[in-house]
Amino acid sequence: QVQLVESGGGLAQSGGSLRLSCAASGGTLSNYNVGWFRQAPGKEREFVATINWSGGSSYYSDSVKGRFTISRDNARNTAWMQMNSLKPEDTAVYYCAARDAGSWSSSALMYDYWGQGTQVTVSS
Repeated sequence: QVQLVESGGGLAQSGGSLRLSCAASGGTLSNYNVGWFRQAPGKEREFVATINWSGGSSYYSDSVKGRFTISRDNARNTAWMQMNSLKPEDTAVYYCAARDAGSWSSSALMYDYWGQGTQVTVSS
């Protein structure tokens, strides 16, 4: 129903910034809540942030609160996550995901659509 493609990952220094993008196609992004998750090698997929269908509400994991900001532009069918004050422990593959706007969650199990992931590596 909707396809998601992440971009913007790469190598950053500790304390630096990256902006991840999540472009949607095949559907109208305003029909979906959007979440960002990350997964480091050998680790479980971890919730990072979520934003509701309109962008009026958002929620962050404690590990990124105050450093990351999730946003969306439904007219562009795109969501972003601005990542500031990066730390080496932020290194992971980052995924955007979508679920029906009628419900939102911090659980990966509740998301129906996933992007392919983009690698973020933070060096010290």
